[in-house]
Amino acid sequence: MFTLAQARHLVATLQPRVDELIRVRADLAELRADLADHGMSALGGLAEVKALEARLHAVVDELHQHDIQVKGIAPVLLDFPGERAGRAVLWCWLEGDSDVRWYHRAECGFAGRRPL
Repeated sequence: MFTLAQARHLVATLQPRVDELIRVRADLAELRADLADHGMSALGGLAEVKALEARLHAVVDELHQHDIQVKGIAPVLLDFPGERAGRAVLWCWLEGDSDVRWYHRAECGFAGRRPL
């Protein structure tokens, strides 16, 4: 369980990892598209695809090691289990947010997001 302050601290601390995830995701998407369209890419070939996939999984695993729920990578969506007013919630951070500014009840999912 995370307090809101702990979730915010982790987002700030792990921002370099999230930035890396975004870069790797973009490189992987571009490389796959080039290979599918032209059979070659300035970013490399199949070996580079495998390396980027491995790096992407390593960053996601690192986030999981902090008990962060990675709900999506395109866009990056992170949830932090917590409690608000005695009810189980997930503090929610979405790629592009400057801070954790949303929450939702665990059973409501993304559609139940509310501003803090």
